[in-house]
Amino acid sequence: MGSTELEARIARIEDIETIRQLKATYCDICDDGHDPDRITGIFAEDGVWEIDGVGRAQGHAELRTLFARFRDEVSFSQHQVMNPIIEIEGDRARGTWYFFAPFTFTENDQARWLAARYEDEYVRLGGSWKIQHLVGHVRMATDFETSWTQADR
Repeated sequence: MGSTELEARIARIEDIETIRQLKATYCDICDDGHDPDRITGIFAEDGVWEIDGVGRAQGHAELRTLFARFRDEVSFSQHQVMNPIIEIEGDRARGTWYFFAPFTFTENDQARWLAARYEDEYVRLGGSWKIQHLVGHVRMATDFETSWTQADR
């Protein structure tokens, strides 16, 4: 293996790890009060956040508004993302993740379980990876006391 090939393989591994850290930072922002200013630091300027049945925001101003709403509506969350499949293509990447989390919503102090599949797109801007498009497909949402086999999605 030549040094050029080795350098390319190492760069790919570093990019994958950076994207894993980016997703971990996203989870930290969500679980640390949905900071509406901090979220813009990890999204591209025209980045999109959308989750089935929850909402959609495009651009930093809309992301701030959405996360300010979440800050008011969610008193607790513990995002767990797992099983990433990350594909790098130059300065663009795709990532698929599975998500599972307990949530407490402020209205009626409601405890809920949520499960989803993320299908994200990333872009490298100025040498840093950013989220270009985060899409969440809800697979299960249920009250804490209700089995997911009986829950509406």
